[in-house]
Amino acid sequence: MTQSAQDPMAIKAAVQAHYGEAIRAGTSCCGGETSTEILLHGAETLASLPEGVVTTSFGCGNPLALASLAPGEVVLDLGSGGGLEVLLAAQRVGPTGFAYGLDMTDAMLETARANAAKAGATNVDFLKGDIEAIPLPDHSVDVIISNCVINLVPDKSLVFNEAFRVLKPGGRFSVSDIVFDGDLADLPVSEAQLRAALSWAACFAGALTRNEYQTMLTEAGFERVDLLVTQRYTLDDLRAQGSEMLVGLPDEVLPMLEGRVTSMTITAWRPLA
Repeated sequence: MTQSAQDPMAIKAAVQAHYGEAIRAGTSCCGGETSTEILLHGAETLASLPEGVVTTSFGCGNPLALASLAPGEVVLDLGSGGGLEVLLAAQRVGPTGFAYGLDMTDAMLETARANAAKAGATNVDFLKGDIEAIPLPDHSVDVIISNCVINLVPDKSLVFNEAFRVLKPGGRFSVSDIVFDGDLADLPVSEAQLRAALSWAACFAGALTRNEYQTMLTEAGFERVDLLVTQRYTLDDLRAQGSEMLVGLPDEVLPMLEGRVTSMTITAWRPLA
C-alpha cells in the first residue's frame, strides 16, 4: 500500500494543526446551509444537551445510530474532538455506564472538557493520546465508536489491533469513516498520484478501500465485519473540502472518481472466545 508513503509524523502534525485551528474557529467539516452536526444527529438530539455546549462536528456519519448503546455499557470514542458524541453516548449508557473520549489535540480536549462541565456529565473522561496506542487496559470497553477519524491515521492496522485489544469479548466496533468503494488499481494514475492530489486533513487522501478495511479488521481478529455506504461524494463535494483537491490529475481520471469516494458505516465484533 502507498497510502502512508508520506512521512507519518508530518501527516499527524498537519492533521493536528488543521483540527486545532478548526475547533478554535468554531467551524465544522463541511459547508452548507445546515450544520454538519444537525445533519448527522438531528436538531432534536442536540436539543438534549444544555445551552452553551459546543456541538461543532467534523464527522461524516452517525456511528451512534448503529452502536445500539445500552445502560451500563462502557464506550470509547476514537478521535473524540469537541466531545459531542461522547456526551450523547454518556446519556445513552446512563449513570451506570461510562464514556471515554480519546484525542491527540489539546484544543479539542479543552473544548470537550468544557462541554462536559457545562453538561454536568459525571460519567465521562477525555484522554489525551493517539488512537494507535489507546491508554486503556485490555478488555475494558464494550463499544468503540469513531466518526471520520481512522482515515487520518497513517497506519490503520495499529488502530484496529488496539481496538480489538481494549474491547471485551463480545464487544463491538461501530464507526463511520471515509472509504474508497472499489479498487484503485483500475485508474490510469498510480495510487500515490491519486492520494497526492487529495488532502489528508480533509479525510480523503488516507482513506482505505473497502477490501482493505475488511481485510485489516479481519486480520486484527474481528468477525461479522460489515461496511455500508451512507454517502457517495461528487467531484464538487471533493473540491469543496479544499482548493488543492484533485489538482494535477489528468482530466480523464476525474469522472472515474465520481461516487467512488464514500462515507461508510463499519461494524465488526470481537469474538466471545
